[in-house]
Amino acid sequence: METNIINDHTRQTNWYVITGGPSSGKTTTVTLLKERGYVTTMEHARHFLDTQRLKGKTIQEIRSNQREFQLGVLDMQIEQENEISPDVLVFLDRAIPDALAYYRFLNLPVDKKLTEALRTVSYKKVFILDCLPLVNDYARNENVEAQKKIHALITEVYESLPFPVVHVPILPTAERVDFILNNL
Repeated sequence: METNIINDHTRQTNWYVITGGPSSGKTTTVTLLKERGYVTTMEHARHFLDTQRLKGKTIQEIRSNQREFQLGVLDMQIEQENEISPDVLVFLDRAIPDALAYYRFLNLPVDKKLTEALRTVSYKKVFILDCLPLVNDYARNENVEAQKKIHALITEVYESLPFPVVHVPILPTAERVDFILNNL
């Protein structure tokens, strides 16, 4: 199920991606960036779960159809990225290419919607956070093996794209934010 990403990279943005495997501190980092006055986005997998739970579905029901779940998250991500002005300096809590990593992890066929979205993405820089010890909750149910595999797939996907990638080491949270800001 190899998917070659042919990115036309015609538009330039001022967008920075914060990504990494499950439990790498992405949302905590993005929250601190927001507290420092930066524009940020939300992480859509958790948001999709929350919206479906409000409709009366259980986590098990939502996760039972991984293709539908991944498409729902992808739709939210595409809509969000389409609404952000390319000129705005923004930190994205994950981005469209993360979907390809999850499709690969779940052995899902890559559909036209994802392929088309990947052709148009543009990011100023991608920050991949090293994984922290895994902490599960209602939305995060991976084990350590899955965490490492997803992290490796995310790294592989972003390193195949024409955007600079910076690996962010494990540091105290505020120092991680400083590391990112020093590497813009």
